[in-house]
Amino acid sequence: MNALTPGAPAASRRYFERAETDRTSVPVRKPVCLYLETTNRCNLLCTTCPRTYEELEPPADMSWELFTSIVDQIPDLERCVLHGVGEPMLVPDLDRMVRYLKDRGTYVLFNTNGTVLTEKNGRAMIAAGLDELRVSLDAANAHSYRAIRGKNYFDRILKNVRAFRDLQEREGHTNPRVSAWLTGLKETISELPDFVHVAAELGVREVYLQRLVFFEQEAIGRARPDQALYEQINTDEAAYIAEAARVAAELGMVFSASGAASEPGMSLKRPEEGSPWSMCRRPWTVMYFTANGRALPCCIAPFSQRGYENYTLGDATTQSLSDIWHGDAYKAFRAGLLSETPPAACANCGLRWSL
Repeated sequence: MNALTPGAPAASRRYFERAETDRTSVPVRKPVCLYLETTNRCNLLCTTCPRTYEELEPPADMSWELFTSIVDQIPDLERCVLHGVGEPMLVPDLDRMVRYLKDRGTYVLFNTNGTVLTEKNGRAMIAAGLDELRVSLDAANAHSYRAIRGKNYFDRILKNVRAFRDLQEREGHTNPRVSAWLTGLKETISELPDFVHVAAELGVREVYLQRLVFFEQEAIGRARPDQALYEQINTDEAAYIAEAARVAAELGMVFSASGAASEPGMSLKRPEEGSPWSMCRRPWTVMYFTANGRALPCCIAPFSQRGYENYTLGDATTQSLSDIWHGDAYKAFRAGLLSETPPAACANCGLRWSL
């Protein structure tokens, strides 16, 4: 199913559909979506994240000047995702960034670990007009959470999310839409039905199982091939997913368990013939910038191949977005993705999703 996330602008759907026939090394249109890594700082030590094990770039929050210079170059931007490898809610200017985008009519979302979702921060997101708040929880109990995410914050996060949802219900705020996310691991898939119950108890009505991405040659932590679910789910694991779907339906909740999508409903099936990377449309629709302004092909690249130098496509601190988008590095990257020898980050990715 090639549907966009519920609530995403219809124009993005049209762009997505056009991209199917517009994929050449030279882009026909501007990007419809930006991923802006508002920070690469994080207060957790997740065992599925490369930043836990090495410094990917110098620690930084994206400056207001860099943020506005990027956004202002796409005045009709449809969608903006304000996360990368860090925790967005650590950024002092985050609500200002959200409002700046909303004033332009952009659909805005980000993932958070929920550790600093205080009443003050929650109210700031509501006031700024945030469309979606995705809580990456990754476990159904404190023991598993500590093992997967490296810190003992499980109970704090439950308290924060429950308080935020209570605030929304009490004051009648429908936005941001709140969802709970669990990265699919062999180690924790048995917790998925309980995870749905935990979300329901928090007042969260949407639950998603997200695909594990890992370095093909140099596995780190739990981001390993033996932990992956996609295309290798066994009977017991399928039963856990089916039970979670049953529980969600019984509770009247939205539930997606493709295990292969960063965006609900956007997982693309592997073609019966051909190369899986040929399904990707991101280099024709999306631009991703790190907190330091480095242009990367997508948010998955840091998780699928070690070393930003292998797939850096430009620098927003010294180049215009147009120069990057139409530059030689992007052209070569697109051409590789359309060939039988794709860039290593794409070959290792294995995800069948796109925007």
